[in-house]
Amino acid sequence: MYIPNYYKNEDIEEVRKFIERHSFGILVNQVAGKLWATHIPLEISQDKNGKDVLHGHISRGNFQWKAFENNDSVLAIFSGAHTYISSSWYDHENVPTWNYIAVHVYGKIKIIEGEQLLNSLRKLVDKYEQSSEKPISVENMSKKYLEREMRGIVGFEIEIEEIQAKYKLSQNRDDTNHENIIKELEKRGDENSLIVAEEMRKHR
Repeated sequence: MYIPNYYKNEDIEEVRKFIERHSFGILVNQVAGKLWATHIPLEISQDKNGKDVLHGHISRGNFQWKAFENNDSVLAIFSGAHTYISSSWYDHENVPTWNYIAVHVYGKIKIIEGEQLLNSLRKLVDKYEQSSEKPISVENMSKKYLEREMRGIVGFEIEIEEIQAKYKLSQNRDDTNHENIIKELEKRGDENSLIVAEEMRKHR
């Protein structure tokens, strides 16, 4: 994606944490000459060599997986808070804009099965069940039921080749206008505005 230098974030540890927090992403590839996208949770972890990878699965009825073997290049998109920035908040004439954080991950995808897929499902369920009053786990499911359900999905691992992180947070504004944008966002008070204001302070 297009990223001017002042919006580029190359702090890989911070970007990794962003992906962990905003793991419901969009998986994009090409299927029969047409772009195809699926909205799914994608979990970042490290493989046995200590390299970052993404794990996930899709329904076997989703034809996207059939293109993985012939064209293994994929894009995963992760988005964070975003909000409108009014040009009325500047002390000079300018145009309105939008502040946001977005991460694009490019990589090579391969299908995983058996114990590797099972481990991926365990991690996914354990992560999102943490806040449940009565958490479930893959271990609590019967073997017969689990095997049946696993036949209905296709698991995958994405070997990450490139990460592009865009933190568009008014870094190009002078101190006066930057601070005024933050104050106006805090005054607006909705969740996205407050998060963006906080990120603006953090990345000044």
